[in-house]
Amino acid sequence: MLLLHHMTPVKVTIVEDELSILRMYKTKLEIEGFSVSTASRGSEGLKIIRTHQPDIVLLDLRMPGMNGDEMLAKLRAEDWGAAVPVVILTNVSRDEAPSSLRFLGVSRYIVKAHCTPKQLVETIHLVLASMR
Repeated sequence: MLLLHHMTPVKVTIVEDELSILRMYKTKLEIEGFSVSTASRGSEGLKIIRTHQPDIVLLDLRMPGMNGDEMLAKLRAEDWGAAVPVVILTNVSRDEAPSSLRFLGVSRYIVKAHCTPKQLVETIHLVLASMR
């Protein structure tokens, strides 16, 4: 089990509208010992992040209603949300990504099609280690 801060599991929030992908990542992360909360829309993700205050957020860009970049801008405008590490996990290439992402403090940018669940776990470990 991955622990942070004296026996507390690392909390991850995944915001992803494709339910099969959401379930796959949630299952892999739980097997690895993470505490996982999920949302399938940007507005729902923002509420869950505010409530759970995760150690790291995995965020898709293209979602119905509020896109990931819009959600991230709102999160970054909040005191607590300004510092939480966010990994963009999307099938939008970097070239097609909204230019605003450059100013929103993204820790990593991952194209889902090029990343296995195991690689995602490794990325989470790297991002969290760089925060210490």
